[in-house]
Amino acid sequence: MSTSTFQEDAVPDLRTVAIVQGPRADRARRRLTGRGMLLIAVGVVIAAIYLLPFYVAIANSFKTDQDASIHPLSLPTTWTAAAFETLFSNSDFGIWAMNSAIVAVCVTAGRIFFDSLAGYALARLSFPGRKAVFAALIAVMAVPGVVLLIPTFLVINQLGIYDSYAGMIVPLLVDAAGVFIMKNFFESIPASVEEQAKIDGAGTFRTFWSIVLPMARPAVVTITILSFQGSWNELSHFIVSASSPNLTTLTKGVASLASGALSAGNQYPIKLAAAFVMTIPVAVAFFIFQKRIMNSSDGAVKE
Repeated sequence: MSTSTFQEDAVPDLRTVAIVQGPRADRARRRLTGRGMLLIAVGVVIAAIYLLPFYVAIANSFKTDQDASIHPLSLPTTWTAAAFETLFSNSDFGIWAMNSAIVAVCVTAGRIFFDSLAGYALARLSFPGRKAVFAALIAVMAVPGVVLLIPTFLVINQLGIYDSYAGMIVPLLVDAAGVFIMKNFFESIPASVEEQAKIDGAGTFRTFWSIVLPMARPAVVTITILSFQGSWNELSHFIVSASSPNLTTLTKGVASLASGALSAGNQYPIKLAAAFVMTIPVAVAFFIFQKRIMNSSDGAVKE
């Protein structure tokens, strides 16, 4: 057998390969296309299920009470803003919103500061009992919040801050989940950043505040959104920490509307109008900061 004949037999015919692989490639592409279409369909269904309550709330808030009771899933036959007028004129909705805003802003600022400090201490500082503190932190995250309501009330009452802004705010200033998030993020930042700052004469707090914390901006934004959303939507803690009508928050006020506080009848438009207005600040905050939630640290270090 000659060398040329061996080479011709060893090299496959490209046309034959194309003919053989062509149908296989087409079938693979069809499978991928079908899988992609299936995923898109599943995503659309999940999105529709998720958005349905928002659609119901918005649509029924512009209906009359009779129209909302008869046709809860349809668009309004007659658009009216009577529910919003009744909500703002016949209830203390403005006071509720102000109280919720005060509590949410104070709790959010406090959690950003204290969660960051605690997370940095657990991630970088060596002190006796650090592992025990972290284990206790994990244990607190596993405890349902409703279990702590009675102890919280007893402590608040003993400290003399019941039925005050302090009683509503102070117990919420530190969050175990926030400390856990900040600790994990600080551990992802190279230690060489802090070593360079210490060489330049910066102390522990100065290193944390001026160097490390700005690099943890994605985690801080995450804590900000979670803290604002959690304190804005909190209900059980405010039930046990305050009873004065002047300290009623939106969650307590909307709950009273749901129990028929304004007038008799179903009053679905008023209740859903209150729920719709209440969700606007949280939705706006989320859409503004969503691209900065836990993506990467805002710094780089050259090793």
